[in-house]
Amino acid sequence: MADEYFLLVCDDVPHVVVLTDPGPCVMDVVQVVRRLKGLSLWHSKVLVTQVPAVILTGVPEKTAAAAVSALRDAGARAEAREQPEPDFLKR
Repeated sequence: MADEYFLLVCDDVPHVVVLTDPGPCVMDVVQVVRRLKGLSLWHSKVLVTQVPAVILTGVPEKTAAAAVSALRDAGARAEAREQPEPDFLKR
């Protein structure tokens, strides 16, 4: 029997937070990424230097907006995008 997946209308569409440019204050952005993801300082710095980088995935819209705001306050360029639908859901 095949598994079937449904996206309910009332479900919040998951979002992805993408860092597009760390800006001039890289270490400030590293600290924000460290707080958002719970990574070590070294792993956060590696992630920030490899742009474009997905910082958060599958989060609600309010969480994504708050993360983008925190990154922009630190001097980075970031955006929240709707998470694309998985291939197995497309028909």
